[in-house]
Amino acid sequence: MLWGVTADSGRSADGAEPELQLVLCALDEPLAAAWHDIADSRAGLSVHQGSVLDLQVDAVVSPANSYGWMRGGIDAVYARAFPDVEEQVRSAVLAYHGGELPVGEALLVPTGAPNPIWLISAPTMREPGERLPADTVHPYLAARAVLRLLASAVLENGTPVRHVARSVAMPGLGTGIGGVTPELCARQVAAAWDEVFARVEQL
Repeated sequence: MLWGVTADSGRSADGAEPELQLVLCALDEPLAAAWHDIADSRAGLSVHQGSVLDLQVDAVVSPANSYGWMRGGIDAVYARAFPDVEEQVRSAVLAYHGGELPVGEALLVPTGAPNPIWLISAPTMREPGERLPADTVHPYLAARAVLRLLASAVLENGTPVRHVARSVAMPGLGTGIGGVTPELCARQVAAAWDEVFARVEQL
C-alpha cells in the first residue's frame, strides 16, 4: 500500500506546536553545527551526528530525485538497507504522479523493515545527480512537503500519518551532490518548520 501528499496541503489544523520529534542528522561537523543553530531554539527538533540508520525512529527522509531512483548518497544507503524500498518509491511516483514526483511534494512508503517502518521520499532535485544553483529554494520546498505530510496526511485506512510517524530522521537536503551549503539547508528547513508548525498568536 502506498500513500502520498503534496506540498499544497494545508498547515496543521490548530497551529499548535507539533508532537513530532524531528531528528536532524549529519555525518560531518559543518552540517551538525548548522543543524544546532536552528534546533536549539525550537521544541521538537534535535540533532544527531552520525548515520540516520543509527536511530530508532518511525520514519526516515529520502532527499530524492523526482523519478524515485535511489542510486547515490543517502538514497543508496537506504536502498541497501531496505532492498524493496526503491521499487516502492518508483511505484508510488508512477501511481500518484505519472512517473515524476515534483520538487515540493512528498510520498510515504513502507520500508519493509521494523525500524524505521516508513520512508518519506521528498525530491530535492528533478534529475539524479543534479547540481543545484546557489539561490535554490529546493531544501525549503522538500522540507515543507515532508512536514505537511507529517502534519496533515492520512493513510488509506484513515489513520493520520502523525499517529504512526511521531519520530522522523532527516539528513541534509541537497547538501551532497546537490551542493547546497549546510547553512542554507538549515535556514530553509527552519523556515519550513516555522511555516508548518507556527503557533497562531492572534487573528
